[in-house]
Amino acid sequence: MNSKIFNIFFICAFFLLAGTFSKSASAREKAPEGAEKKFEPKDVILEHIGDSHFWPIVFPFVKETKIPLPVILYTDKGLEQFSSGDLLPEGTVYTGVKYSYKLEGNKIAVVDASGKVDEAANKKVWDFSITRNVISMFMTITLLLIVFLTISSAYKKRVGKAPKGLQSFLEPLILFIRDDVAIPNIGVKYTKYMPLLLTIFFFILINNLFGMIPVFPGGFNLTGNIAVTLTLATITLLVVNFSANKYYWKHIFMPPIPIWLYIIMVPVELISVISRPFALMIRLFANITAGHIIVLSLISLIFIFNTIWISPVSVAFTVFIDTIELLVAFLQAYIFTMLSSLFIGMAIEEHH
Repeated sequence: MNSKIFNIFFICAFFLLAGTFSKSASAREKAPEGAEKKFEPKDVILEHIGDSHFWPIVFPFVKETKIPLPVILYTDKGLEQFSSGDLLPEGTVYTGVKYSYKLEGNKIAVVDASGKVDEAANKKVWDFSITRNVISMFMTITLLLIVFLTISSAYKKRVGKAPKGLQSFLEPLILFIRDDVAIPNIGVKYTKYMPLLLTIFFFILINNLFGMIPVFPGGFNLTGNIAVTLTLATITLLVVNFSANKYYWKHIFMPPIPIWLYIIMVPVELISVISRPFALMIRLFANITAGHIIVLSLISLIFIFNTIWISPVSVAFTVFIDTIELLVAFLQAYIFTMLSSLFIGMAIEEHH
């Protein structure tokens, strides 16, 4: 293993350990009765892999700080806006213009005058808040725009010249997507789909890598959010089916089989149309989330056993898993892009 890579992941593991220590310290605060609250690894893990109305800022041996984010709720009585800081500490009831609210886990719930959750009113409220995952998505989209607009400008200014700077760093990846993913799977019509494939690849890759950084501005789990992977899979589904030619639909509704088998094969083919992007969604979600859970579980061993002597083993395994996660970050971006291009190629393939 390259020593520089090992050192980078050792430092990341240290900061992750320190960040988890901060969270565990707050989890061990005194309970109302004066007893020490037991450390619960499940709470730390679920807090990390889930979305939140706050962005936690964690530094080694410093108490965790939560940056409040905007809350935007659409109710049956109209639009409601306020800061999530109004809901701290957890359990605080904030009285808005339309309803009263409080935090229930990572969700905002409508409560009655006694502070009890009003289930009927909750069903009338739609949450459009700017959460941690939304902020991280805006951040990575902004980064993508800056990077690729810069590269595009460099190509226009340096026509016929060797790539330079950021252009030379990313050109091998761009050419890889074109030559080894788009052209083999889509064929001569690949140019039309290159913007989509490049966007999918770099969006997933950047979010995977940022998710591995344990401190701000990283530490989020965007590609491990089922709603995000569902959206990406839905985009692939729409592009595939709106690009499909008559031979693709003929193969689904009029396959070259005996007529009596149509009643079985047509539903099977229609299910396969949905199951392909569904597999993309689950694969990305499961792999990224599982990696985060494993890393946090290894770090939590120190606090479960309540001894610093377990830390060498915990950190060593964390560095090992982080190294594998780096491979997975690239691999999942590649697999999602490659399968998307394969499905597009199948849909637009001409009859031979």
